[in-house]
Amino acid sequence: MAQIDIVVGSVYGAAFLVAETLMDELTGQGHECNLHEEARLEDISPTRFLLLVSATTGQGDVPPNLEAFAADLKDRAPYMKGLNYAVIAMGDSSYEYFCGAGRQLDTLLLELGAQPLQPRLEIDATVVDEPEVVALAWLREWQGQLQ
Repeated sequence: MAQIDIVVGSVYGAAFLVAETLMDELTGQGHECNLHEEARLEDISPTRFLLLVSATTGQGDVPPNLEAFAADLKDRAPYMKGLNYAVIAMGDSSYEYFCGAGRQLDTLLLELGAQPLQPRLEIDATVVDEPEVVALAWLREWQGQLQ
């Protein structure tokens, strides 16, 4: 079974609820998961799968609890070849920078050589009332690829 780091950036709790729901599903399938609310670069490893769940704040900003992680990625620019990951970006399409934080982090990971296992999932708060339901359906489509 896979070892999975779940990194979550949340402001009002919806992204955290999504991360907890996915962690419950994954551990129920026998995977080992570590949930990181105040993640730093040292918390992830190319030997484990990274599942990143992020809300978006302000002008497409990363949530405060994920700022240090994003800064680590930008400032240290570690080569991340071998790291497989997936991103869930959450936002509100009535704002100009819809899903900006998740898009930013996804781009950073790609630039650093990490490999997405799945295309980024973007969840729009103006359309979806229960983002954890959408995220769980998305995960169930591909979680068999985790090893």
